[in-house]
Amino acid sequence: MTLLKNREVLLALAILLLVILVAARFPAFVQPGNLVNVFNDTSPLILLAIGQMIVILTKCIDLSVAANLALCGMVAALMNGAGVPLPVILLLVVALGGVLGAVNGLLVWKLGIPSIVVTLGTMTIYRGIIFLMTNGAWVNAHQMTDAFKALPRTLIAGLPVMSWVAIVAIALFTVLLTRTPLGRAFYAVGGNPHAAVYTGINVGRTQFVAFVIAGALAGLTGYLWVARYAVAYVDIADGFELSVVAACVIGGVAIAGGAGSVAGAVLGALFLGVINNALPVVGISPFWQLAISGSAIVVAVAFNSSLNRKTGRIILKPVETK
Repeated sequence: MTLLKNREVLLALAILLLVILVAARFPAFVQPGNLVNVFNDTSPLILLAIGQMIVILTKCIDLSVAANLALCGMVAALMNGAGVPLPVILLLVVALGGVLGAVNGLLVWKLGIPSIVVTLGTMTIYRGIIFLMTNGAWVNAHQMTDAFKALPRTLIAGLPVMSWVAIVAIALFTVLLTRTPLGRAFYAVGGNPHAAVYTGINVGRTQFVAFVIAGALAGLTGYLWVARYAVAYVDIADGFELSVVAACVIGGVAIAGGAGSVAGAVLGALFLGVINNALPVVGISPFWQLAISGSAIVVAVAFNSSLNRKTGRIILKPVETK
């Protein structure tokens, strides 16, 4: 845990240094209003990274979170167009996201299919369902009610509701992972699943719960995304799963499971969020974001491997020549 905490401190310092470097060229970047916008822009990534971190803790991965987001966002937009009240929409998209996550969890738990294979398949299926529902048509701003679009942007104590949702999720899941038996089970399953079984933990069921949590967060994020940007379509958040995984890995979440924290995932998301917002400021195309995210994954995994590599026991010593 000491190494993890040090990693988080180093990442926080790297974010601070990055902000200072950008501000040296464009001082307006560090104005409070702009920093609030950066955090608000990063809130969807933070929510998905928290769910992904929990899944990765259990030695799994969920590549369908962005497709889950897109499907739930489209369903939210269609329900809004049909006159469904906003509170009901919120409950239903969270439940739908949880069900989509449960599909992943059941396939991994009951059939023993590797999570990367399952979620690659469901990622395509979920986007295919959107196309079947809409025939590829978009739902645009004029087809959404004002109340539907206004909620994520509503200011409370100077912060938009979308930011407050991320803050509440950070606090809630920090407590869940550090203060509850379920949180300890996530770490136990990822750290040593065989030992976890002997302590009475059901590995498959714990992984299933992790997928449900990640799915529910994706469902909620789907509404927030669609309502904030006032558009829903098949390819919404396409490729966003890469940024989600990158945020986790950069934040020190061990891709092999059993190590990581909410704070690390959040800092990883903020690191990518600052980069994404700073790219246009320094004159770099935002289309470089995916390349940067992919590079960050490789560097972070290499860094984690070098830190955790153990020296093997020497069985045969080299023969000394005289």
